[in-house]
Amino acid sequence: MVAVSDLDAGWSHARPLRPVVPDSAARTGTTPTQLAVLIIGLIAAVAAFVFWPAVASRIAVAGIGIGFLACGVWRLLLVLCSGGRPPRPDPPPRWPRYTVLAALHDEVEIVPQLIQRLSALDYPRQRLDGWLVLEADDQPTIQAVLAADPPPWLKLLLVPAGVPRTKPRALNHALSRATGELLTVYDAEDEPDPGQLREAAARFAADETGRLACLQAPLRIRCRSGRSGFLERQFAAEYAALFEVALPGLVRMGLPFPLGGTSNHFRTDVLRAVGGWDAWNVTEDADLGFRLWRHGWRQGLIASPTWETPPGPLEHWLPQRTRWLKGYMQTWGVHSRDPFGLGVRGLVSMVMTLGVALVSAVLHAPSLAWVGSAVLVAAFSGLSPATPLLALAVLALGVAAAWLTCAVGARRAGLPYHLGDMITAPAYWSLLSLAFMHAVWRLIREPFAWDKTRHQPDPVEAIDAAITADSGRRAA
Repeated sequence: MVAVSDLDAGWSHARPLRPVVPDSAARTGTTPTQLAVLIIGLIAAVAAFVFWPAVASRIAVAGIGIGFLACGVWRLLLVLCSGGRPPRPDPPPRWPRYTVLAALHDEVEIVPQLIQRLSALDYPRQRLDGWLVLEADDQPTIQAVLAADPPPWLKLLLVPAGVPRTKPRALNHALSRATGELLTVYDAEDEPDPGQLREAAARFAADETGRLACLQAPLRIRCRSGRSGFLERQFAAEYAALFEVALPGLVRMGLPFPLGGTSNHFRTDVLRAVGGWDAWNVTEDADLGFRLWRHGWRQGLIASPTWETPPGPLEHWLPQRTRWLKGYMQTWGVHSRDPFGLGVRGLVSMVMTLGVALVSAVLHAPSLAWVGSAVLVAAFSGLSPATPLLALAVLALGVAAAWLTCAVGARRAGLPYHLGDMITAPAYWSLLSLAFMHAVWRLIREPFAWDKTRHQPDPVEAIDAAITADSGRRAA
C-alpha cells in the first residue's frame, strides 16, 4: 500500500536536468526572421493573385498537383520499404534497470485499469523503477491511486504547481528522479504488451552503432467488434497507416520520425543530455524525435504493441486532433529556425511528415469541395466537368495511395478495413481541415494550453475482441 507519507520519498535524490535551450524550445515562439519570411510570402501570394490572377492560378494548381503526386509516390515508397521485421534479438546478459513513467491528470476512472496493466509487465521486479506522475492539486486522482494499491515498484510522484501545466513538464519532473538506465512512457489508457520492456532492452543491448537512443512501439486502436463507429474505424486505420507502414518505412530508409506520445523507450542518459521534453510544446513527442536526430542520435522500432482506445465522438476527437496539429506547427516552427541543422535526410523527413500532415489538413476539405462542386455543376448543366483530367488523375493517385497505406497497415495490425471505410475516408480527412482551423486559432490565443483527452475504462468486450484479433494476427 502506498502511504501518503511516502509521496515525497526520493525527492532529495533528484538528478539535474539540463533544460531545452531557448532556440530549441516552443516557448520562444516565432522568431523575427520567421515572421518576416511569413509576411513576405503572404504579401507576394496576395500580390500575385491581384495583379496576375491567371498565372498565379495556374501556378497554384500546378503546385497542388505536384504536391499530391509527391505525396502519392512517397506513400507508395513507404509501403514498399516497410515490409518485413528484423528478428528479435537475444536477451542481454543482464537486464538493465528500467524506469516506467505514466503522467496522469484527472484520471480517477481509469487509474485501477492502468495499474493493473502496468503490473502485468513481464520484467524483473527488482529492476523496475515506476512512477505515476500527478499534479499536486489533483486530489481525486491521488486518492484513486492510493486506493488502487499499486505494486511496490510503482510509486506516486507529485508535480509541484508551476507553468506550463502540461504532460511534458510533468515528465521532466519525473525524469530528474529516474534511476533506470532505460526509460519508457505510457498514457493512462494504454495496455502495453507484457513483453515490451524485455524486447526494448534486448534491442538496445544488440545495438552495435552506439547511436540508438529511442525505440517506438506500435500503437494499435481497439475497435469494438460490430459496433465501431465512423470516427473510431477511421482513427484506427489512420493509426495503422502510421505505425505499421509509415514509421517502419522511415526507419528502413534511415530517416528520423516524430515519436508517438506513448510507448517510447529511451536511453535515459541520452534523454537527459538533450534536455528531456520541451514543456512548452503540446506535441513534445514529435519535437523530441527530430531533436534526437539533430544531436546525432537515431531511432528504431520494436514489434510488441501497445493497445489504446479511440478518443470517442467528435467532441472528444476534435480537441485531441487540434492539439496535435497545433503541436505540429510549434515543432515545425522550432526546427525551421535552423532547418539545415537536421541535414538533408532530416529535413526531407520533417517535410514529408509534419509538413505534409499540416498541408494535407489545410487542403482536404477544399479539395473535396472543389471536386464535388465541379461534378455537381457539370451534372446539372449537362456538360463534362471543366476540371482538368490530369489534375483529377493526380488527385486520384493521392487518394489511392492513402487507401493503400491504410489497408496495408490495418492488415498488419489485425484490424478491419473494408470498402465502406475507403468510401467514407475523404469525409474523415475533411474533418482535419476543421481541426486545423481550430489549431491555428488556439495557437494564436493559447499556444501552450493543453487540450486534454478524456479517457474511460475499456469495456470488457472490446478487450476480448482485441485479444482475439491480435492472437489471430500472430498465428498468421
